[in-house]
Amino acid sequence: MKPAYTTQVVTDEKAFAALAPAWGELYRRCAAATPFQSHAWLHSWWLSYGRRGRLRVLAVRDAGGELLAVAPLMAVRRPLPTLVPLGGAISDYGDVLVDDERGETAVEALTEGLSAAARTALIDFREVRPGGAVEQVYERWRGPRRRVSDSVCLELPAVAMDELVARLPSAKAQQRVRAKLRKLTALGVERRVVRADGVEPAVRRLLDLHRLQWQGRKVTGEHLQSRFREHLVRSVGPMVRSGDAVVTEFRLDDDVVAVDLTLLSRRLAGGYLYGAHPRLRERKADVAVMLLDACAEHTRGGGRGTLSLLRGNEPYKHHWRPEPVVNQRLLLARRRTAPLISAVTGDVAARRRGKELLRRWEEQREQRRQRAEKGRDGGGGS
Repeated sequence: MKPAYTTQVVTDEKAFAALAPAWGELYRRCAAATPFQSHAWLHSWWLSYGRRGRLRVLAVRDAGGELLAVAPLMAVRRPLPTLVPLGGAISDYGDVLVDDERGETAVEALTEGLSAAARTALIDFREVRPGGAVEQVYERWRGPRRRVSDSVCLELPAVAMDELVARLPSAKAQQRVRAKLRKLTALGVERRVVRADGVEPAVRRLLDLHRLQWQGRKVTGEHLQSRFREHLVRSVGPMVRSGDAVVTEFRLDDDVVAVDLTLLSRRLAGGYLYGAHPRLRERKADVAVMLLDACAEHTRGGGRGTLSLLRGNEPYKHHWRPEPVVNQRLLLARRRTAPLISAVTGDVAARRRGKELLRRWEEQREQRRQRAEKGRDGGGGS
């Protein structure tokens, strides 16, 4: 009997590029997909960050050749032989794509394909958003498996700015934000969505402003690298054309003073990166309020349930009372590769203990500093 599907491991960059049309159709049929699973994002990432000979994209097709599922992976050899999702550290979510309309067949076929791949390597899915498609694979996995916590993302409901303001804990806090919105209007800050043909220069301007705003301060170093610039410029144009991203420019006195990149999928919108000129803060404009107002506008009428602030537990995000949502790390193995799971979980536990010890040491150092200051103040007054 002819099998209902075929499985192929794509290792050639040109073959990966050729998957774009079918990939795009599958992406639309997978409700759990985030923008970080779009072909434009992942293929561009591979061009900037991939290493020759490491590509391992698992593609599952039905008997008629239609794409049922894909697992966009690459092989790494250090410190352990592992298959990891494409997208790397600059992607906030990792996942697979499965055709929701083909349900059980798509998931079962993908699970079997991944099981074959796991004969020689651990499969390590980082940053899986709760409800991700790969969770269905995890539930069907017959070999050793383990789930551990990964990064925290902060999420708000995808509602209008007025409703976000109403979530603030006090009338005084709500009044402050409304005053900041009025201040933006009074300054004459205008915003416009960039058309697809103007995306490339807008993204370059975003990155220039991003570098300027963080000058002399601690910043994510990768955002300043040429390979990141090339990736973002290359990927965002196609994503805007397909409705998976929106670029917004903010103008003051006819000058572009800020640019924001928001990524979109069926279920969520996420503010990914922005650049803002220091001139805005000098004019007492609240950049965070300005950006959230624009991002909330992008979620209206799109059926999305979530406005994600993406990874990062920064204090300013908590001002809006977001819900912390913990991404998952899903480890899959066969019996012969099961020891690799123990190695990874042991490393995760050791790193967490190290972070906890560092946190305690910093707290103790701060307490000692405060006691020393009190001692000096007391001594000076005697």
